[in-house]
Amino acid sequence: MPTKVILDVDTGTDDAVALMVAALSPDLELIGATTVNGNTAVHNCTENTLRVFDWIGLPLTPVHQGMSRPLARPQMTQLNPASRIHGDLLDLPPPTSARLQPGHAVDWLIDTLLASDGDVTLVPVGPLTNIATAIQKEPAILEKIPEIVIMGGAHDHGNSTASAEFNIWLDPEAARIVVNCGRPIRMIPLDATHRALVSLDDCRTLRALGTPAGEAAARFVEKRIDGYDATQPMHRAGAAPVHDALAVCSIIDPSVIRTHLIPVDVETGGELSVGRTVCDFRFRSGRPANVHFAMDADEPTFVAMLMEILGRTA
Repeated sequence: MPTKVILDVDTGTDDAVALMVAALSPDLELIGATTVNGNTAVHNCTENTLRVFDWIGLPLTPVHQGMSRPLARPQMTQLNPASRIHGDLLDLPPPTSARLQPGHAVDWLIDTLLASDGDVTLVPVGPLTNIATAIQKEPAILEKIPEIVIMGGAHDHGNSTASAEFNIWLDPEAARIVVNCGRPIRMIPLDATHRALVSLDDCRTLRALGTPAGEAAARFVEKRIDGYDATQPMHRAGAAPVHDALAVCSIIDPSVIRTHLIPVDVETGGELSVGRTVCDFRFRSGRPANVHFAMDADEPTFVAMLMEILGRTA
């Protein structure tokens, strides 16, 4: 049976690839998508999500718009590194059939989870504001969540600050609520995503698949490579991580990442380290392990999964 998933997205380029993977994989059943402020303003994230589903021929996939700002902080856009890599709107036509559903994303998450059989995996790949708000508003959803698969965090180095990854940094209070919620958590941080790059050669192969998803992914990854080469060079030029898609692929094939079950918390008060995911690999805190934290990824397997899945059509 396919794994039921809800993607919580701040749709820019890598979220878009993740949405297509989730929607087209025969191993997943995408129940819907919720949008949150992050890579760009939430209304742009919503528009981008609708564009993706329309483009790949799945316009009826439910999309609900969520939180427009972090839980407890002013909008932190002055350090946002995302604009060069994502832009505000994706290079896809405006939707003609896909429509935003009525009702707030947080309420839809609560209602959907409470009505479920406890078999819907949450996959937040943006800031964790929607998920934290849902937990605070209705704690009863927790017993209905079998796993939360998060794209976010970093141990070795950050991308918004020296120590913080963007999704966690943008709303660290929300992230702290989620990582300490008591449910099984798998976290796919920069330490893993930077080890699974997609190259310009891979983009040519994606485009040659001849599918809407392959063409869109090629466009988005090419934009990512341009942005990364200019602002955050990887260990080889002409290649970039596609963070959020790796998180989705890790649900389909857990062997694409390698994790350590460790205590993890989020710094919310440090002057220099706010938003850091504090990883206790040596168990010095005495706290129980709460996160399967990925420190490595299998690039060839990841790229092969993208080719196979994005070669499909709806």
